[in-house]
Amino acid sequence: MDELARMARDVIDSNRYLVLGTSEDDGRPRVSPVYYSHVGYQEFYWVSSPEAQHSRNVEARGDVSFVIFNSTLLPTQGNQAVYVDASAVRVAEGDLPEQCERAFATVGPGTRAFSPEELSGDGDIRLYRATATRHQVHVRGREHPSGVDARVTVQL
Repeated sequence: MDELARMARDVIDSNRYLVLGTSEDDGRPRVSPVYYSHVGYQEFYWVSSPEAQHSRNVEARGDVSFVIFNSTLLPTQGNQAVYVDASAVRVAEGDLPEQCERAFATVGPGTRAFSPEELSGDGDIRLYRATATRHQVHVRGREHPSGVDARVTVQL
């Protein structure tokens, strides 16, 4: 299990996009790639327009799931993927100073930290946070006791 947890942390640390799964009013799933940062593998942040469909879905139904994966691997090299169940919210304006500090403590190449002022008032983007409730990793069938590909829960 330590090896699976280490792989999950590596995947989260080495990728920049997650594929966010939300649900539409009629229950249909919707997936959207979003550029993310994280704090301690438990809190995941992204910036988006509140008019984006996935943002409206988060506002209406905060239960989300997402996957982060290494898309550079060939099929013969396996599947390094982390599946996360989470509760998502738009960060309240009063919480922006503290949450911006957390969300943008480190920024990657080509990105920048946003200020609370940019994410409130007349600004056209907002900060969202998903708090993980479960992490799972993909385990190939030949490596799983059942012989079938499976998701295995890990503690991060």
